[in-house]
Amino acid sequence: MQTSPVLAHIDADLPNAISRLQDLLRIRSISTDPAFKAECLHAAEWLARDLGSFGITASVRPTPGHPMVVGHVAGPKGAPHVLFYGHYDVQPVDPLDLWQSDPFDPAITEGPHGPTIQARGASDDKGQLMTFVEATRAWQAVHGALPCSITFLFEGEEESSSPSLVPFLQDNAAELQADLALICDTGLFQSKTPAIMTMLRGMMPEELTIHGPSRDLHSGMYGGVAMNPIRVLSKILGNMHDDQGRITIPHFYDGVPDLPAQIAADWQALNFDTATFLGDVGLSQPAGEADRTALEMIWSRPTAEINGIWGGYTGAGFKTVLPAQAHAKVSFRLVGQQDPEAIRAHFRAWVQAQLPKDCRAEFHLKGGASGSLMATDHPIFAHTRDALGEEWGEPAAFVGCGGSIPIAGHFKEILGMDALLTGFARDDDNIHSPNEKYDIECFHKGIRSWARLLGKLAQAQA
Repeated sequence: MQTSPVLAHIDADLPNAISRLQDLLRIRSISTDPAFKAECLHAAEWLARDLGSFGITASVRPTPGHPMVVGHVAGPKGAPHVLFYGHYDVQPVDPLDLWQSDPFDPAITEGPHGPTIQARGASDDKGQLMTFVEATRAWQAVHGALPCSITFLFEGEEESSSPSLVPFLQDNAAELQADLALICDTGLFQSKTPAIMTMLRGMMPEELTIHGPSRDLHSGMYGGVAMNPIRVLSKILGNMHDDQGRITIPHFYDGVPDLPAQIAADWQALNFDTATFLGDVGLSQPAGEADRTALEMIWSRPTAEINGIWGGYTGAGFKTVLPAQAHAKVSFRLVGQQDPEAIRAHFRAWVQAQLPKDCRAEFHLKGGASGSLMATDHPIFAHTRDALGEEWGEPAAFVGCGGSIPIAGHFKEILGMDALLTGFARDDDNIHSPNEKYDIECFHKGIRSWARLLGKLAQAQA
């Protein structure tokens, strides 16, 4: 199966592909708002029909929340089997008055990189999802078949924490088995370099309350003699990092791997501009581990951050109160083999060990997710790197992700497969914000990129 006629078909069919994407974008599939439940079902049914229109056996699967869409197509005997994941639900559009046009009436506008399609979900994730759908449509149109077996899995609750996803994966694990998962919900590095995410940080949230006196106290009568919970809390949290930016919680770095030399060299070659990155938000000096580069700190190192702290009187004017309680929210980004529950236990023990006699700590949160490290020695990573480099005109980079994408971990834990994450969003796509957009160039080249990858898989089987 030749790739070049598929690429030519994609180019010729681009106006129709844009029209199909616009049809999907008109559906108000806001998963967080119960008022749009019917619209979420509409989006799922639209996708199932669209897959069926070019020969994919697809169906809408009910869940306790919004439905899943599952599709299957068989490739040649012995060919790889990939699972492609995307989500059709979108974020709410508020504040509506900041949109330049109706968020569900997709408009073609001119942007810094040429024409863009502006609508809620254009980049996150309907536009990205449709790059793969359009690539498979083109292969079917040209060759009447696909070069590998594909399972499609489209979710409708990603923007509302995916409550139905894990049970659905568990209940349908046999049907969803594949060699590797493909996820298109990421972006270009610095809006220009094609990127493959090979590591994702996990997350462990915690909320704590320090209790002191039995009630709020008058600071003139009790100040100096009574222990102040805010003083205790601020001292404890101030001890969480040393002068070199390292986290001081015992055993915190257990399971944190060293960065492979080749990955470190690849990241160095990206010439990341730390000064500009920090300058864009009014900062100038990195605050993390002093012996690590900015990209290492963002992508491959764990963090401990105070996300909120409060206590006492915070209203207008002044009240000389010594509070009975002080509160904080803390989050930990995790990497490698760090265990969220072990980190939670170490953190709580570390806090307890620093409490003065008349104070006690109360902890409120549960849950968390481990980080993910992809097995880049799988042949498809090399094929993807080649395909992206050919399409975008520069080598694709193996990168990390400072945030968390739990679905990759779920695929590993429940289905036993690694995930390959690559996407074509740009930094200025305004995802989750007013005037979300997806550049036509990214949509077009994204389709071509997936088509090239399918071609690489065909060549590998020849």
